[in-house]
Amino acid sequence: MKNRISIVGLILLIFFVISLLQNMLGPLIPDIINDFNLSLTLAGFLPFSFFIAYAVMSIPTGFLIEKFKEKTIMILAFFISFIGALLFATNSNFTFALLSLFLMGAGVAIMQVAINPLLRVSGGEKHFAFNSVLAQLIFGSASFISPKLYIYLVQNLQNTSVPKNGIFKFLTHAVPENMPWISLYWVFAIITLLMIFIIALARIPEVELNEDERIGNKNNFFLLIKNKIVILYFLGIVAYVGTEQGVANWISKFLVNYHQFDPQTLGARVVSNFWGLMTIGCFLGLFFLKIFDSRKVLIIFSGSAIVSLTFGLFGSAKVALIAFPLVGFFASVMWSIIFSLALNSVSKNHGTFSGILCTGICGGAIVPVIIGWLGNMFGLRFGMLFLFITLGFILSIGFWAKPLISNETIREKRYAAKLSKGNLEKN
Repeated sequence: MKNRISIVGLILLIFFVISLLQNMLGPLIPDIINDFNLSLTLAGFLPFSFFIAYAVMSIPTGFLIEKFKEKTIMILAFFISFIGALLFATNSNFTFALLSLFLMGAGVAIMQVAINPLLRVSGGEKHFAFNSVLAQLIFGSASFISPKLYIYLVQNLQNTSVPKNGIFKFLTHAVPENMPWISLYWVFAIITLLMIFIIALARIPEVELNEDERIGNKNNFFLLIKNKIVILYFLGIVAYVGTEQGVANWISKFLVNYHQFDPQTLGARVVSNFWGLMTIGCFLGLFFLKIFDSRKVLIIFSGSAIVSLTFGLFGSAKVALIAFPLVGFFASVMWSIIFSLALNSVSKNHGTFSGILCTGICGGAIVPVIIGWLGNMFGLRFGMLFLFITLGFILSIGFWAKPLISNETIREKRYAAKLSKGNLEKN
């Protein structure tokens, strides 16, 4: 029992670290653009390098996990991320930034595929739903903390009046004086190295994959990608992750360009609030899903996200500070609803379908590049208008989705119980 609890704790820690690595780019982009003299288009290739790794690694990792033990795969994932962080920490230029982000993205993608079945086995199937929600809470809290870690590191390294001790003494010598944000990569390198040792010492249980967790064979894969519904839901995941990263990665730069806010303080805080409200929104979304059909919830939340984005792009500076984080709040339920609607729309091959859907995380690579490219030609505000297309597609899912099984609401549960009671009384 104690071992199970400790493994669940380890998995939650892994979710925390994954989120730190995945969501650190938003506050960094203005600094990277300035220090490397990048155009908005080139800056868009930073998140591209990270999230394209999902397209490359998600499905192959599924096959690797069925051949090797989870522990080996997890250590490999963190080792790849460690190499990525260390490369950029020691080679501060744009080329190594791209290579570093791809390696870190590959490590995160591998880890994401490995730990979900492990969470089910370690925590027990009866507690899987609760532990999954808890994992999302941990993931969201790390997303909230990541920009604040950036602020803390940069401000302490720039403050020459305070004596540097411990880790800051090391960072003062290791980090270029004019690029204090590089310190974040040194911290990531240390964290991922520690995770390798922690996992190596842990007793990881054997995982027997359920049928719906298996990637399946190539025939199933090609059968699914010929299905129009599968393609539409794949595009739904592309649209969601593209929206999430398109907003998070460009908020700070937008506030710099149009409202002259300092990216190292206020800009980073707004990014942090975006992730914080997304975490809070997850809990409110769970409540709504117990009352309303998930398609209606998706329509309400995606429509509200469109309204919030409009105010963020065209409102005053004070309005933008509130509206952009609210987009995160309304985006909070989109991933889980789209994913569940997708899996509930096919009767078999759920493992293969899940792999295809996870590959759609590459939307986080595609959309920021498109925004940067459009922003380079017409201005960042115009570039971010592309998000109305992705949000519009997500909104449309609420209208055309026809799942084989709908989410159970409290009203339906009561009706079913009443019907069952009536049948028993007749018998």
